Amino acid sequence: MIGKRIGGRTYYYLAESARVDGKPRVVGQRYLGTAEDIAAAVAGGGPEAAGARHRSFGDVAAVWGTLQRLDLVRRVDSVAGAQRARPTLGLHVALAVLHRATAPEMEFEEWWTGCLAQDLVRPRPPKGSLTTAGHWRALQRLDSERIAGVEAVVAEAVLELLGDDGTEALAVDVAQFAAFTAADCTLPSACQDVLAGLGLVVTRDGAIPLASRVYRRDGAPTFGALAAELGERHTLVFHSGQAAQLDLGARTGFVGSLPLADHPELLARPASVRRRVDPERFAGLTAFDTVATVDGARRRVVLLHSATLHAAQYRAFTSELSTTVRELDGLAAALAAGTHRGDRTQVHAEMSRIIRGRRVERVLNTSLTGNRAGELRLERRVDEAAVARLAEEFFGKQILVTDRDWPVAEVVTAYRARTYLESTFRWLTGSAVAGPSPRWEWTSHRIAVHTLVSVLAATVTHLMRREADRAGMNLSVAELLDQLRGIGETLLRHRSTGGRPRTRRILSDRTARQQALFELFGLERFAPG
Repeated sequence: MIGKRIGGRTYYYLAESARVDGKPRVVGQRYLGTAEDIAAAVAGGGPEAAGARHRSFGDVAAVWGTLQRLDLVRRVDSVAGAQRARPTLGLHVALAVLHRATAPEMEFEEWWTGCLAQDLVRPRPPKGSLTTAGHWRALQRLDSERIAGVEAVVAEAVLELLGDDGTEALAVDVAQFAAFTAADCTLPSACQDVLAGLGLVVTRDGAIPLASRVYRRDGAPTFGALAAELGERHTLVFHSGQAAQLDLGARTGFVGSLPLADHPELLARPASVRRRVDPERFAGLTAFDTVATVDGARRRVVLLHSATLHAAQYRAFTSELSTTVRELDGLAAALAAGTHRGDRTQVHAEMSRIIRGRRVERVLNTSLTGNRAGELRLERRVDEAAVARLAEEFFGKQILVTDRDWPVAEVVTAYRARTYLESTFRWLTGSAVAGPSPRWEWTSHRIAVHTLVSVLAATVTHLMRREADRAGMNLSVAELLDQLRGIGETLLRHRSTGGRPRTRRILSDRTARQQALFELFGLERFAPG
């Protein structure tokens, strides 16, 4: 430890010496402070902090660590070819994915300025090289050929990580992928939103995107045509609204759902025929695995009942019923008070408007007496037995159909891939997502780049979600990143005592689940020393 006299005060440094060319030399030194600073540190104190700043740690570190495991920067640069620009296209793509996955609502430059990523990216990009405008310009180097190449090399990296678990894939249509502003308008007031759909090939285990195809909804192919393209080599996943566009009697390779009303004989089966699916992965889910006639052919069908869905649908129904009863009672009171002077036809029309929804109609008994305005009276009664029958018959139920011989749990997992992906993309591409500026300058090329970044962000986060699920934490992507975001970092800036101001990094306390995720994703290597 050596002292230096500066301005009448002595400041101490921890010096490291070594022999260089046979002579002793100081090869490194670390500032310790004044004698008072050292004494306070020994006593458990330290220099008073001059300021503090909090930033997210867990989500940024975990996503960046996953990008490193995929070797995304190098793989993208291999597709881009020789480059003179710095940062390289590979780093721009990696940062775009990190930004989209952790802070999609923030402008890129604002996010980068205060983000942990500045401490993770090495070598650090040149100062001023990562502005929002410059970042978008760099991404424009992703032409259609490079976009296809990037998807291919990232898919290759995912499959290398998954091994045999990634050998079978699903074809999924995310119909409501995103809304973009038409690219051919000159004034924002004249712009029209264009809805885009997304066809995806994803892993059966984890629904991790491997390949994509975006299309405009106004000029989209029918789902049947899209299914012929997407599902030719993969298991097609579809929902009940799309079932009518498929000939399930002749088709092979599918998992989908059917309209409940098409199979009343299944809905009438008692709860005793259902068996628990997988209590650890699907709490409260029971199933009846059987066969039924679908499009003229005998197909395997699975009647599911979810206790969670049942409770949610019951709450929604009772709320709708309560609203309907309140409005009917208001109409009845107006008729009794003589303030409603409509004739019988007009009152019937008002009742029909109030009693909206087929299922509400099934449990409400109404009668209208009287023939002339002023004499009309309305009575209503809720048939509680009908409510119980309705709940038993419909609530919490879903019918899946497939030609696969997978265990029921795997059929459910495959079908729910679409739900998970829709939820993920709704968050990644929502209205709050920061895009190019002005916002109405979406072009076909920018949409393609935006789609690639969104798909890669889904790939990375679904890979993380799969790992968390295998560790016993069944979380959606949003829930997973919210847990990781709760692991924060505080930067304490200490006052200068003659040397460079020092900054100390401290991680926040962690819950048991956050600690499990901290260990799962190896965040210790990114933590303060």
